[in-house]
Amino acid sequence: QVHLVESGGGLAQPGGSLRLSCTASGNIATLYDIGWYRQAPTKERELVATMSNTGEPNFGRSAKGRATITWGDNKDTVHLQMNDLGPEDTAVYYCNYVGIGFGSTWGQGIQVTVVS
Repeated sequence: QVHLVESGGGLAQPGGSLRLSCTASGNIATLYDIGWYRQAPTKERELVATMSNTGEPNFGRSAKGRATITWGDNKDTVHLQMNDLGPEDTAVYYCNYVGIGFGSTWGQGIQVTVVS
């Protein structure tokens, strides 16, 4: 089992930045991929950014060029920074962990609202 704790989020201003963190605990030796997805009202869940166990980042179309994803000190945490926010970035952001031979675990989600 893997447990995910998400932090960050809240309100942001247009043109501002968000920083989200996701810490995994439990059987994290199985890590294949970890990162962030988001879902806005009436829309499907979409990729924001993920990091593979080899350190390879993968960005969704909406995040390319304005987001970074980095490991924390102990490689049990990933940090997402995204800049130049707009109202279209308002969504619930979900951490996702994929384990080798283990499947996918989702966090509970964290709200990000971009409002002036």
